Amino acid sequence: MYKYYGIALFVIVIDQWSKWLIVKNMVVGERIMLWDPWFAILSHRNRGAAWGMLEGQMWLFTIITIAVIIAIIYFFHKEANNKPVLQVGLMLLLGGALGNFIDRLWRGEVVDFASVLIPGINYYFPIFNVADAALTFAVIILFIGMFIEERKTRKQVKA
Repeated sequence: MYKYYGIALFVIVIDQWSKWLIVKNMVVGERIMLWDPWFAILSHRNRGAAWGMLEGQMWLFTIITIAVIIAIIYFFHKEANNKPVLQVGLMLLLGGALGNFIDRLWRGEVVDFASVLIPGINYYFPIFNVADAALTFAVIILFIGMFIEERKTRKQVKA
């Protein structure tokens, strides 16, 4: 069961390494086009939550993040035992939460850098980072895991 913590650690390491590269090699606002016009590396800082909401509310983010981390670890050990899909999702969630939390504590802001243009509607998705991507994948995986567990429960009740 503890081997799954490696997933969280991997997310944190890749997230912090990628942010370090951005901070060390780019100035804020600098853009490097990788796949013109759909994908670029754009050095950006965020002092708020998703999409810059609640900017400057560090105390709130600290309380929420600590509560979320405790809840993730509790749920991982109490409810996700022998449920690998849920365990992977929870560890991605933990790694993403800790990755951005480290930024807030260390830098006072989160380093974002992935800029994606959504084709067809000409809309730039809000700039994000590895931790944000891990959080997004975690939610998707957790929904899948809950769906799988619900189906197992229904089959057991019918049997």
